[in-house]
Amino acid sequence: MSVRSVRRGVPFSQRVVDVIIYTVLVVAAIFTLYPFLNVLAISLNESTDSVRGGITIFPRKFTLENYEAIFRYDTLFTGFKNSVFRTLIGSLLGLISASMIAYTLARRDFQGRKFVSTYLAVTMYVTAGLIPFYILIKDLHMMNTFAVYVLPGIVSAFNVFVIRSFMDGIPNEIQESAKIDGANDFTIYWRIILPMTKPALATIGLFLAVGQWNSWFDTYLYNGSSEHLTTLQYELVKVLQSTTNNSGDYRSPNINQVASTVSPDSVKMAITIFVSVPILLVYPFLQRYFVKGLTLGSVKG
Repeated sequence: MSVRSVRRGVPFSQRVVDVIIYTVLVVAAIFTLYPFLNVLAISLNESTDSVRGGITIFPRKFTLENYEAIFRYDTLFTGFKNSVFRTLIGSLLGLISASMIAYTLARRDFQGRKFVSTYLAVTMYVTAGLIPFYILIKDLHMMNTFAVYVLPGIVSAFNVFVIRSFMDGIPNEIQESAKIDGANDFTIYWRIILPMTKPALATIGLFLAVGQWNSWFDTYLYNGSSEHLTTLQYELVKVLQSTTNNSGDYRSPNINQVASTVSPDSVKMAITIFVSVPILLVYPFLQRYFVKGLTLGSVKG
């Protein structure tokens, strides 16, 4: 059967609806991609020419001088290294802790599952606030340490509930059969449950990775005075502040030296692309799990 014959069988009203839907999707895609493409074009355009404005999605005078300028920024690679480490370590520890708690709560023979679930749910709605949390971090001697990036957020109630909801859909007979074959609880969790929850783990892993990669406020609060513990996003914030409103809290001679070689807008756009691209490259590898894990994890509560 040809494509033409199939289209002839489609009612005219349905064709109109399809055209409207596709048109709306194309327009939405344009509005979504344009800001990113505009930032990319300015970052690849000659700095003095960018000041004139009028750049859309293509650079008027292509150059890599903006990226060469930011790569001379001393602490940029230190921030990149710390951001990569905190993203990998924080996401891995968050996945392990959330999946372990979820596996425990998903077990029907766990007597305290209702109490623990209620306790975790309360933490999603009730918090002590920033000041008590800051005092807690200080009392735990985690100021100016790398641990403050990964330990405070190692357990998230939302992540636990999403993974537990996915695990609730796994037939209990699978675990019972594994126990008959001599498998202990950790073996069941590691070799059976985790491989069957890949979509949920990929979804939560993406949430954790994006959150860790984009985080900068904890660096400002707890590690702002430790240059060797800076993060890439925090360096972006310092550049933005230094090149816009000359905030004294964020200025540094190195930033000013970089900004003096190219225009402030070019510096901001180049660093924005440098910060955004790594996390964008991760999504295609997790996309096939992302939608499935998010939808299946939300079926049951």
